[in-house]
Amino acid sequence: MLPGYTLAALAILTVSEVFLFFKVPVVQDYFYILAWWPYIILVDGLIYRQRGWSPIKGRPFGFLSLITWSVTTWLIFELFNVRLQNWHYVELVSSPFLRWPGYVLAFATVFPSLFETYCLINTLGVSQQIKTRPFIIKPIIEKISLSTGLICLILPIVLPKYFFPLLWVGFVLLLDPINARMKGPSLLKDISNGTPQKAIQLMIAGMICGLLWEFWNFWAKSKWIYTIPFAGNLKLFEMPILGFLGFPAFALECYVMYNFICCLGLAIPWEQKTSNQKMGKHIFFIVLTVQIVSWFFLFSLIDKNTVHSFH
Repeated sequence: MLPGYTLAALAILTVSEVFLFFKVPVVQDYFYILAWWPYIILVDGLIYRQRGWSPIKGRPFGFLSLITWSVTTWLIFELFNVRLQNWHYVELVSSPFLRWPGYVLAFATVFPSLFETYCLINTLGVSQQIKTRPFIIKPIIEKISLSTGLICLILPIVLPKYFFPLLWVGFVLLLDPINARMKGPSLLKDISNGTPQKAIQLMIAGMICGLLWEFWNFWAKSKWIYTIPFAGNLKLFEMPILGFLGFPAFALECYVMYNFICCLGLAIPWEQKTSNQKMGKHIFFIVLTVQIVSWFFLFSLIDKNTVHSFH
């Protein structure tokens, strides 16, 4: 049976689409938020109906941790973009008292949207039959992955015009071997065991979310626009066609980054089959306070470097 919040989410998403069509100002300004939060809640309800468990209902504190770290982690990419200048925002509300909470609510959807979509794909059994030949993760493989990941994060800063795509794989290569060493969830470990299903499902989730990100962004008034070198003028919505190749990698990156944070004991796992890590309230609030302080600094940086117009 569908939870009650599922139908409410569907109703809000439908009404938001209708109001956007009729150009209702507040919906135009906050359409990203009005589309993605109902989507997340709707997908969570579908997962619960199929599995009897969902991230929101089964791991509410893990989901809360996921939301806060979604903001913080996306701001890492925003920080890189100050150098890369691959996207910018237009027609944002002029008042920071409205705009900054909007940043929080918008950036908080990144992890939940990807992971809820992945969880639904997993629940439906997509790609579950795919197996690969197992292999041993030798130390040289870990060293190559670590060093390559580090290079992938340095080169976009040194030569952003030519190496900007490497940002979207760098954290996967750098952090996933560390997660494996720390006994956390690891995509490399899964693949070495001959079970690549999670990586495949995450990449599918990344492409689905990428299509929805660009589709909903295209019709909104407050939106982002890309300035990507060498990508050409052939676009689907605002995104150059080649840019869509980055979304599957981005999903892997988000998964690996959040697991790394969990391995450090700074976040709570959200998956059903991971250990229900206990985190003291005082630790949680200290970590949250540090995150929020960093948000204010980075929001001001976005306003100065990445927002091209207000209204």
